[in-house]
Amino acid sequence: MSKKFKILFIVFMFIFSNLLTGCSKLDNIKVKLGMKNKDFEYIKEGKINKVIIQNVRDKGFTFIVTDKSSIKELYDILSEAKEVENKITLESDYVLEFQESHHEVHKFNYIAGLDKTDAGNLYGDDKIYIVSKRLDDDIMKNFWNIRRPKEFKDVYYKSIIMALKEYRKSLNGNEKIGIDMDDQYASKFILTMDLEEFKEGLSSNEEIIRDDNTNKYDVIMNITTEGYKSEIYKCIITFYYKQDKKETKYYFTNKYDEDIGAWQFTLSVDKKPENF
Repeated sequence: MSKKFKILFIVFMFIFSNLLTGCSKLDNIKVKLGMKNKDFEYIKEGKINKVIIQNVRDKGFTFIVTDKSSIKELYDILSEAKEVENKITLESDYVLEFQESHHEVHKFNYIAGLDKTDAGNLYGDDKIYIVSKRLDDDIMKNFWNIRRPKEFKDVYYKSIIMALKEYRKSLNGNEKIGIDMDDQYASKFILTMDLEEFKEGLSSNEEIIRDDNTNKYDVIMNITTEGYKSEIYKCIITFYYKQDKKETKYYFTNKYDEDIGAWQFTLSVDKKPENF
């Protein structure tokens, strides 16, 4: 080995070692500032070969992540999560299981659609974290059913609001309506933060049923998704008036119009449309 080559080799190793040291120092600074945590290093170390993401409202809707690049991306997001003392007092949307071995599973509850708050939206392993919405944008949505309707949040909740306003015309105005959100075929797309936003648009005598006690309601409203593709959504919204035991059905056939870039809502009352 020539003297010149030896010098170049030593200079290269010196620069490389300084880069490594610099990265390590930067990570330590981020940890001290609360911009990074060391709690998910078992992912970085390659101990996790499978991540199971379970939808809380639809037990049959599960993602199994085995792709190494996706798991690394999960690490990148989670390692930047901020640890906090308190968690959000709302129902979680997903359960994440990081399988290190058959006997070692790291389990977390996750509330989607939330970012930059003092309360944590990811909790497990006796710790609570605030996780960036990147977890929704970069990971979760990649696994959603490709047939999911465009702008599901808008088309789904707008159908409910339209039905409520239309049905109210037949009432005295003071009846209390309980909304049953146990919609089998759409439950996988219902997120806690979307529900909270939807609740803000309800009147004082309309609310989502949270338990089995329906005695306090004059009217029970049920939503049943009948079918959906990316550009069509069909549902039946049923109102049951307990006093006179009368049932009223609203049939929605909503189609996305590419020409105008918006949904067209079609409503039929108590008459099922053809080809519904």
